[in-house]
Amino acid sequence: METFFEKFGIWAPILFIIFQIIQVILPVVPGAIGCLGGILIFGPIYGLIYNYIGICIGSIATYSIARNYGTSFISFLVSKRVRLKYQEWVNHRRFDFLFTLAIFSPIAPDDYLCFLAGTTKMKYLKFISIILVGKPLPITIYSFGLEWIFRQIILWL
Repeated sequence: METFFEKFGIWAPILFIIFQIIQVILPVVPGAIGCLGGILIFGPIYGLIYNYIGICIGSIATYSIARNYGTSFISFLVSKRVRLKYQEWVNHRRFDFLFTLAIFSPIAPDDYLCFLAGTTKMKYLKFISIILVGKPLPITIYSFGLEWIFRQIILWL
């Protein structure tokens, strides 16, 4: 991944952010790869910043897509098992609270939950506020946790 982005010089950060946006919208690439890649390619500070920017923009885009296209688009991207598991959240009167807790967690299926939020009555401003405030901690934990695990594996090998 680093070799790929090195070719683009000063454009590498922008391409990486676009990669992160796409991996949130089309979850065919595990988010772990992008988070770890950001830290390893750009260093701890810039890697974290680029991860945050890309993931936040991607999250807002998924919300907007779901808001405009509804559950039919979500059905195309997300397994039925995951949809059924979290569908009851939509019907819960405290969805906004549950969503906020999940966004602050580094292990929640954020991409899908952002799609799901787009099918509720949650307002754009509230969604964006939750994402911008809630994402830094889990992205930091996830990115640096994965980097630590990666480094341990390298030492072990």
